[in-house]
Amino acid sequence: MILAAAAAPHGFLSPTGVEIAFLLFGLVTFGAALVTVTTKQLVHAALWLVVTLGGLAVEYLLLTAEFIAWVQVLIYVGSVVVLLLFGLMLTRAPIGRSPDADSGNRWVALAVALAAAAALVWVVTDAFRTTWVDLNGPAAGSTAVTGASLFQNWVLPFEALSVLLLAALVGAIVLSRKAKAESSSPPVNSRAATGGSPSVPDSRIHPVGRNKPAEQEQEGAR
Repeated sequence: MILAAAAAPHGFLSPTGVEIAFLLFGLVTFGAALVTVTTKQLVHAALWLVVTLGGLAVEYLLLTAEFIAWVQVLIYVGSVVVLLLFGLMLTRAPIGRSPDADSGNRWVALAVALAAAAALVWVVTDAFRTTWVDLNGPAAGSTAVTGASLFQNWVLPFEALSVLLLAALVGAIVLSRKAKAESSSPPVNSRAATGGSPSVPDSRIHPVGRNKPAEQEQEGAR
């Protein structure tokens, strides 16, 4: 009886150490994601995004998807977050607390986020209801298995994601060029804008050489 009880599969009331670690890292990732979207400091939001993406990488490692975990670290943590920080620097975004980072539509945004999360959970649960990952078996996220699944079943979402990243890169370039053009524009004359006294004419605009014929006429009259 003891051997039969030991060989019986565990259920939700008897989780393994890997499942407990998965739950704990999931809570940390969820908390970091909440801080990312609620903080009023853009640089802090980018740094908390690093924690969120790193937590997702750990979750992939616990699901024996080593290749996806390292791709998560190299591409998202090492490239996308760096691109976001460079975009903040190029657009001269405020470093400290910014009142512009807050919006009066926070409750509408919260309702939309909850609806999107519920829809995503329902779709994933319905699609992978009968799929189980053997954490004690061989790694299911090897390069060969991931490549075959990616370019056979998920090629369209993969291309859509690449177009989205390209659009984000182009948008960052456009915003940086616009800020550079505004900073290099000539200043407006404050006196002319406020209706003050007219400015003194520049001698370079009215050269002295133009008065030479009048001076010659006066000398001839003498």
